[in-house]
Amino acid sequence: MSEHLRAALRLASDGLPVLPLRRGKVPFGNCRTCARNMCGGRPNMKTPGPCTCPRPCHAWAAATADPHTLNSPQWATAWRTAAAVAYHPGGAGVTVVDLDNAEAIAWAHATLPATRTVATTRGEHWIYQGAMQSVNAVRPGVDIKSLMSYARWLGSGTGTTAALPAVVRALAVREPSPARRAPQTATVPFTGQSGACPHRTPAYLDRGLAMAVQRITEASSAVHATVYRTFLAVLSTHGRCGCLTDTHVTRLFTAAQAKGETVRHCTDAWTNARTALGL
Repeated sequence: MSEHLRAALRLASDGLPVLPLRRGKVPFGNCRTCARNMCGGRPNMKTPGPCTCPRPCHAWAAATADPHTLNSPQWATAWRTAAAVAYHPGGAGVTVVDLDNAEAIAWAHATLPATRTVATTRGEHWIYQGAMQSVNAVRPGVDIKSLMSYARWLGSGTGTTAALPAVVRALAVREPSPARRAPQTATVPFTGQSGACPHRTPAYLDRGLAMAVQRITEASSAVHATVYRTFLAVLSTHGRCGCLTDTHVTRLFTAAQAKGETVRHCTDAWTNARTALGL
């Protein structure tokens, strides 16, 4: 049994969902069945655990506290070549504020309440009790790792774990990107467009949005491409008259995120679709 597997089993016995990392501190790649998310991934990627594949696929979503899975033959190769052990903070009910340099650490001491601290190669992990969305680069040298993310296990650290403070939650709240800010209200058209809305009833738009959400939700493969094509279809029909609002866009983004897409990918897909249509 490798050193990393022993450590993983010890952590799992305390209820911590863990997974192996290869060189470079990154998860093992998906197997051929799961490559490019062809398997469709886990239906709801907001909870830890593998998809139907028994191998350590899908990065953070493979994290598990089940000793039988960790000891299974399908995970054996990964543990033999593993360079480190990681865990899913959100699955453990905690949030890691990853401070990557001395300046970030100084900011944390001046801004955040004291909590359990773990030394890293270049900085520190400040760990709070409570889960939230994960966001990278909330400020220079600071990442938030919790739901749908993983963090390297570097020891239990020192200090007492404090409750997740509002100041940390506030770091994840950002101004909407231009791609999501563009559609404001039903009376404000996209830039460069004018004229009355050609759709005779709101039901036309509602049906279109419902069909788009269903298309994304039912995608069993090629999720990235499905999201982009769906956004493109919605914008090609409703993007020029100004009837799309932030509520409509959020509905589409929520459906995509439920399939495992990140906010960044949703924003990029929306922007690329608008660009392709000249909006």
